[in-house]
Amino acid sequence: MLAFSDGVIAILITILVLELRPPEGDHLADILDERSKLLAYVLSFVMVGIYWNNHHHLFQIVETVDGRTMWANMHLLFWLSLMPLGTAWLGEQGVETGPVAAYAIVLLGCAFAFTLLTLSLLAIHETGSQLEQAIGDDRKGKVSLACYAAALALSPFVPWLSIALFVVVAIIWFLPDRRVERVVEQA
Repeated sequence: MLAFSDGVIAILITILVLELRPPEGDHLADILDERSKLLAYVLSFVMVGIYWNNHHHLFQIVETVDGRTMWANMHLLFWLSLMPLGTAWLGEQGVETGPVAAYAIVLLGCAFAFTLLTLSLLAIHETGSQLEQAIGDDRKGKVSLACYAAALALSPFVPWLSIALFVVVAIIWFLPDRRVERVVEQA
């Protein structure tokens, strides 16, 4: 499951970069004409990287998986696979209501899918398992879901604030989740 997920995520990152095109001119400053696309790419690359990183951290302490877990993982990969579409639209149109709302929907879908994956894993692990200890009350996950939902709600009115909320979530998760590392160190 990890190898398949890694492969899909590697393809998604490749698709993200293939959407970038060089600027029309021959001056370094011409790249500024593509800043919207570049910034959307950077944000999406970081988001996909965060999911990949946390997926690996999570599976360091997973003892078993079942069919429900595999489908939950596919659900996560589905939402991640929409990242290039959301990125392309956001990069092309800029901070406008439609693209920002679509991007928020994709990020909310990813966060919800990761939550479902975590819950499906918790359901097949014993009470007190390393996984349960590491997940705890999952404040970061809940804050992320709330930020994405708020970003979606705000997108028709203040799309820049929605973008700011995406960046806040990226900052929250940028460093690998220490919860798993602490549990592994204690074992």
